[in-house]
Amino acid sequence: MKTSKNNNFSFELFSQAQASNFCVKRAGETRVGEIVPENSVAASKFILLGIEESAGPIANNGFSGSENAWSAFLANFLNTQIHKNFTGKEIAVLGTIKNVNPPVSIDEARKQVEELDAFVLEILNQELNQNQIPIVIGGGHNNALPLMRWSAQTNDINCINIDPHADCRNTDARHSGNSFSIALEEKTIKSYSVLGLHEAYNNQFILDFLEKHACFHTYYEDYLLGKSTLLTDFQKRVNELNPIEKIAVEIDMDAIAFMPSSALSPSGFSVDQIRAVCLNLKTLQSKVAYIHFPEAAPKTPIEQKVVGKALSYFVRDFIG
Repeated sequence: MKTSKNNNFSFELFSQAQASNFCVKRAGETRVGEIVPENSVAASKFILLGIEESAGPIANNGFSGSENAWSAFLANFLNTQIHKNFTGKEIAVLGTIKNVNPPVSIDEARKQVEELDAFVLEILNQELNQNQIPIVIGGGHNNALPLMRWSAQTNDINCINIDPHADCRNTDARHSGNSFSIALEEKTIKSYSVLGLHEAYNNQFILDFLEKHACFHTYYEDYLLGKSTLLTDFQKRVNELNPIEKIAVEIDMDAIAFMPSSALSPSGFSVDQIRAVCLNLKTLQSKVAYIHFPEAAPKTPIEQKVVGKALSYFVRDFIG
């Protein structure tokens, strides 16, 4: 087990014993939890990493719960089926980054987010290579920043985010709401696109920031009026980007209607619309630097089932 600089976060490699706690075997079936945990991380293309923390959302005046998404995912994904269309051969589970000393105040949370930024980058650099595709689940959208920094070490990166919030707040203190403004200001990414903004939940500072940095963005209200579709705009934006540059894919679970998340909303995309994007991404795997599913925040057994099953669909759709 490794710990962060101030010992507020730990990293533990995933083990077969942990898989056994989640996977329920059934005669006549082979499940993901029986195959994938035995795969070598070094030899696998797709690497699953869980982050159990809500310091980022709390630092952004939000709520806890995003520390629960990873275990909800594992409980479902490891019990899905292995068959000729999904062999599980290219997937490995790396492990879990966990907040072992959850913050008790916003100020403390903001300090912890800076510590977490460095720790996530450290783990990625130590455990992965740039030919692999991390699939990162859980925690707040603050973790997008170290993911982009990791990817940008060897590739030019364009980020596409599906999110009701642009997360381009000012950069005076770290939290889940300013990963992309920081990444743009420090030129970690070449471009930023955000699809499905909710008009009522992005302030004038953010809208001005998007305009200043020429960020492609769409509004969810336009999708309601049938002016375009999420999949059409996603495909269009990918086609407009330089084909030799990598795409950082961010899918905030807040974007999905009624999804248990840090900013739950009755209005938003359906699970099936996000699945369509993930299925499309399957054809673009060579372009993908990583895919990140933050902000799900299940707290009850039913919420854990909803979150876990949705995330399992998305991961399987992307991997194919």
